[in-house]
Parts: sequence; C-alpha cells; structure tokens
Amino acid sequence: MSRKSSDPIWEAVRTEALEATQKEPMLSSFLHATILAHKRLEDALSFHLAGKLESVALPAMTLRELFDEAYSQDATIGAATREDMKAVCLRDPACRTYSTPLLYFKGFHALQSYRAAHYFWNHERQHLALFLQSRISEVFTVDIHPAARIGKGILIDHAHGLVIGETAVVANNVSMLHNVTLGGTGKAVGDRHPKIHEGVMIGAGAKILGNVTVGTGSKIAAGAVVLSDVPPHTAMAGVPARPVGKVRAEIPAFEMDQYFYESGDGL
Repeated sequence: MSRKSSDPIWEAVRTEALEATQKEPMLSSFLHATILAHKRLEDALSFHLAGKLESVALPAMTLRELFDEAYSQDATIGAATREDMKAVCLRDPACRTYSTPLLYFKGFHALQSYRAAHYFWNHERQHLALFLQSRISEVFTVDIHPAARIGKGILIDHAHGLVIGETAVVANNVSMLHNVTLGGTGKAVGDRHPKIHEGVMIGAGAKILGNVTVGTGSKIAAGAVVLSDVPPHTAMAGVPARPVGKVRAEIPAFEMDQYFYESGDGL
C-alpha cells in the first residue's frame, strides 16, 4: 500500500514537470534544474527566485541562501506559498497546473519574494528587505513594501504596476488584478495605507488610498478610486468610488466576477 504524500502540492508539481519533459524535451534542462532536482517546494522556489532576482550586488547563490534562511526559520512562509498556489489554480482560468505559477507567473513570483523580504524586515534587517523590494520592483514591476502585512490564499493576476504601501494590511483570500494601488494620500504619515479584509476582489487599475477599511467580501470595480471606508459585502465603482449595491457572491475573491449587475438584480 503506497503512502500518501505529506505534501500533495509538491508531488503534483513534480508529476507535472515530469510530464512536461516528455511533451517539450527542449525544456527538460530547465524543468530539471527548477523543479526535479529539488526535494521540497521551498528549495525549488528559492532556486527559481534567486535566478530571477540576482544582481551584481547579490548573486544568485547568495540570494538562494537568504531565501532558504527565511523558509527554514519561518514555516508559515511555505504554508502561505501553498495556499497562494491553490488560489491561482482555482481562480485564474489561465492556470491549469500547480507548476504554472511556480514557473511562469510573475504575480506569484513577486508575492513569494515579498514574503522573504517581509521576514527580513521583521528580523531587523531592513536594508536587506528594502534591497529585495527594489529588485522585486525592477524585475516583476510589482512594488510591495516589506513592512506590509499580507495573508495567504492571495491571487495577484497579471501584476503589472501593482503597488502596496508600508502600512497596508491584506487579509486572507483576497484577489487583485494588475495596476492596483493600495497607497497613501500623499499627506498622511504613520499608519496611512488601506486595510483589506478577507474575501475582497479588487479590479484592474483600482486605487484604494489612505488608512481606509475595505470590508469583508466587498468588490472594488476596475478603475475605481476608493477614498473612504467600504462596508462589508458592498460593491464600489466610480471616481471617487461610491456604493452601487450589495455583492451577490459570498466571497467575491473566489468568483472573480467582474460584472456589475443592474440595480434590483442583486450584486
């Protein structure tokens, strides 16, 4: 009787990589180096991210050691990574395998790189954390301050131009698309960035500015500019954003429904 894997996501990634080597032999070396040569998801991820973020100042080998340190010292990072992978596969119709975000999706890469930077920020290594933030921004066009607090089960789709400020908080199971800003107003100091509660979906190009709260299960329309608190399960649209009704889905982040229904249809 075969033993059940203690890490089914990693086993799925390895199986997918083996199948891919048969279908696309030209990528065999890439797939072996990135996935099949490693024993754990964390090892594969540290190798892959280090290769993408390397620079003259911090070569890939040094970066990999830093990522490995963060993963080995904080097991919650690996747990969050797996929940993020599930989120991408369940919510993004362009993702059909667990290995796809690991290999190819820069939103996933940027988020996992941020998680390491956040670890170093919390361990009094702010210069290193800020250096990583700078490289993540340069390579992935995603700018997440390492002090920001981000939960697990996060989907960042496409990711171009995403900005998340220093005092922002993003709860579990949030989905956001490209060009989203969780920023300040430009005037305030201290705690000055948005607090996004669980299950929220934020459409492409939306701007949420200031120390405002976006309530559980809300939906922010593409291009909306949110400047005040959003009640739970509320749909917001416009510039400046205003409530346009209640949200039909219990967890909009899971549904990824971009449509805003006519009044009376139920949102």
